[in-house]
Parts: sequence; C-alpha cells; structure tokens
Amino acid sequence: MTLRRASWLAVVGLVVMALALGASPGDAPPSLEARADAIASELRCPVCQGLSVKDSDSDTARSIRDDIRERLASGASDAEVRQAYVDRFGQWILLRPPADGFGALVWALPAMALVAAAGGLALALRRWRRSHAAAGAGPGDRQIVAQALGRAVEP
Repeated sequence: MTLRRASWLAVVGLVVMALALGASPGDAPPSLEARADAIASELRCPVCQGLSVKDSDSDTARSIRDDIRERLASGASDAEVRQAYVDRFGQWILLRPPADGFGALVWALPAMALVAAAGGLALALRRWRRSHAAAGAGPGDRQIVAQALGRAVEP
C-alpha cells in the first residue's frame, strides 16, 4: 500500500471515529430555554443591523424572545416556530439561508469558486513549468557567463 493511500485511509478513519463519538444517543433533550436560545440565535432582529434576536437588546427582540418561549411552551416544534417567523417576515428573518432550493446557491457558490480557483492555479502552474522547463541554458548563455567569470568555455 502506498504512503498516499495509507494517509487517506487514516484521515477517513479519524473522520469516522469523530462522527461516531460526536453522535452519542445518551444525550438528554435540550431544555425549553436552550431551544428558545437556539431559535433566537437563528433569527435576525427586525430593527437591528446584523444582530440576532438573541444578541439584541431592543424591545422588539425581547418580545420575539418571549413569543418564542411561549410558542415552545405551548407545544410548537422548533421548525414550526421558525416557520411562523418566516411566514411573518419572509426569508430575510433567517440569519442563515436554507440549504435547499435557491438558498443552496449561497452555500455552494463559494465552494465552487474555491475549486475553480484551485483548478485555475494548478493549470497556470503546469503551463508555467512547461514553458520554463524547455528554456534551459544554451551554449551562448554558457559563453556569456564564462566570459563574465573570466574562464575559458568548456565544450
């Protein structure tokens, strides 16, 4: 087995172990307050610039946090609470765009740009290597260097 293949297998093994350790089924369900904080951190404050409802101190953010707690206490799921705010304010209220449909472009475009940039860089380096590999020192170049150094030219 080559060293390259062994290193890839080691990386895959580490990822599988990390995923197995991270997904422990014995964890207790999050509390109502933790769920409310998680939802509030995903919603944009309607009156603040770039702050989540959780981080904002505005009256509007406080009332939204209270409303989230009330909805969760009455039995609504996290997804239902998020959807209620999306229905009220539109997709704008979400700090993270959804990873499906048109929102998937927001997540995919940076990754695609990074792959395209890496491919372009690899192509440019390969072309540069080819053009510079063929441009070795010729007999005329050797003669100029030898004259500059005050030596006789060797054949």
